[in-house]
Amino acid sequence: MPIDVTKATTAEPRVADLAWGHKDVQLYHLGIGATELRYALETQLRVLPTFATVAGGAIGAVGGLSMPGIDVDLAAVLHGGQRIELHRPIPVEGKAVQSARIAAVHDKGKAAVIVLRSEVADHDGPLWTSDTEIFVRGEGGFGGERGPSARTEAPAGEPDRTVLRTTRDDQALLYRLSGDWNPLHADPEFAELAGFDRPILHGLCTYGIVLKAVVDTLLEGDETRVRAYSARFAGIFFPGETLRIRMWAAAGRIRVAVTAVERDDAAVLADTTVEYE
Repeated sequence: MPIDVTKATTAEPRVADLAWGHKDVQLYHLGIGATELRYALETQLRVLPTFATVAGGAIGAVGGLSMPGIDVDLAAVLHGGQRIELHRPIPVEGKAVQSARIAAVHDKGKAAVIVLRSEVADHDGPLWTSDTEIFVRGEGGFGGERGPSARTEAPAGEPDRTVLRTTRDDQALLYRLSGDWNPLHADPEFAELAGFDRPILHGLCTYGIVLKAVVDTLLEGDETRVRAYSARFAGIFFPGETLRIRMWAAAGRIRVAVTAVERDDAAVLADTTVEYE
């Protein structure tokens, strides 16, 4: 079997040193369209929590596929979802240690879902924990646990807030400079081979754009109030398109639905929740 569940989940964590500075933060922010001075000027710089997904070359979906016990066809792999939990605000300049391991492998029948958990800490203690869900088509049916369902019912009633965020035609070219060099997001010929009319935007870029919209709209621009953020990547999104971001607020939790305006509100992110204080 290509996925050896026992070997994958009992392997020693992979430990790596991470380091970043204000230029890395600024570049990431520009890559998700955060051009306000508090995100782009070093003398005023704040750090959006989603920077955790790229900080210091943090291991992502591709890194998880090189872990012990994992041997799958890259053509069958999709980045299924992402969750980050913030233990305290991310510093503008940082050095930290990342410990990554396979936390679980779920059997979804026709597919397997690999959960890569990364815990990051510096000399002052834990900074963040992230879970990357890697969906592998054709690798289910091995008799394993199905795992929890991330699907949630859509909130009832009209959203508390709805905002539109239009992306740039070159958004993917900017975002990839933070470390995701997959040609699917830049090379038209590669995108065509993969079955797309043109390069698609990174799911984690959309993920960052959406959290910034929530922070700006319902959290009074204070990114330090975010405690956790999770989303499932439900559909593709093309650079230059417009995101419709609908938000339902409750005590300590904001539910979000994200769609592509130009394609009849096709789903982009689903099961999206921001937990805050």
